[in-house]
Amino acid sequence: MSTDSHGVSVRIDGCGKTFADGTRALDPATLDIARGETLVLLGPSGCGKTTMLRIIAGLELPDPGGKVLFDGKDVTSVPIERRNIGMVFQSYALFPNMTVADNIGYGLKIRGVARDERAARVAELVALTNITGLENRRIDQLSGGQRQRVALARAVAIRPGILLLDEPLTALDAALRDRLRSELNRLLRALGITTIYVTHDQAEAMELGDRIVVMRKGGIAQIGTPREIYFAPRNRFVAEFVGAANIVEAPMEKGELILPGGRLPVGGETTAANATVMIRPESIRVVEPGAGSLAGVIDTVSFIGDRQRLVVSGASAKPLNVDAANTIQAKAGDRIGLTVPPEALRILPSED
Repeated sequence: MSTDSHGVSVRIDGCGKTFADGTRALDPATLDIARGETLVLLGPSGCGKTTMLRIIAGLELPDPGGKVLFDGKDVTSVPIERRNIGMVFQSYALFPNMTVADNIGYGLKIRGVARDERAARVAELVALTNITGLENRRIDQLSGGQRQRVALARAVAIRPGILLLDEPLTALDAALRDRLRSELNRLLRALGITTIYVTHDQAEAMELGDRIVVMRKGGIAQIGTPREIYFAPRNRFVAEFVGAANIVEAPMEKGELILPGGRLPVGGETTAANATVMIRPESIRVVEPGAGSLAGVIDTVSFIGDRQRLVVSGASAKPLNVDAANTIQAKAGDRIGLTVPPEALRILPSED
């Protein structure tokens, strides 16, 4: 299969969704998705991400005035079967009475693709998704990971312009989910299809997304690349939802946070009397007592393998989470110093 992008561009123009009982599931949103881009809709349950996906698919109509455009063409009222999309659901929705090969080739068969071409396309996808040798098995003879690959192969067999994935890895155990996430990333890059991926798992979003749309309570909280979302969250919700974060609220004086354990320089120009800042645990460096901008006492130490997580009290009004090298000898009760580069502090709005 060609690695050239053959996806379509998508524009969601003022699309909101209010259900018949008055429930507002999605605030009016406008979003542009580039051809061949993988866009991840990330957020907690009930935030509107699946509603947005269903509007793109044609399974839901947006409120009046909202439009969905594929390559600039208005498809708002076009039914799902005429939108040339592939979908993978959390349940996979495979046909239990068919073999793996028949499941993958089903969409091609109903489109009238000739038997030989159909067989060639199925063989190509079997190889691409690493399920060679399973072609004649029934679905109930497959593991969860194998079923996920079959569902993905079936979705892309028709060469859709857009691939929609709704929490496709949620039902798998953690180790398998991590492995398949990496495989899925490779496959999406190889296919070049415009992909919209729904998840509540920030690790999936960070690995798979060219851009991430963080959603909250039916609205868009932030759109950006994984690095932008992680290092430059626009508000407290994004800071805390994506990765671990220390949120520190403290008075300011001459460009420094005044904390119980010392003073912490804040990068950038700010004249605020008080500030709310985000500090990622890995941005804090452990030094000898008295050598850092802050001082504190270790409450607990958790060994995580590639690092250790220290919980440090006394440095801030609330205990700080600090990710330290696993070679540092640290134990509860030790007094330590902490340094934080000014550029690692992200000033957040005081209110969301």
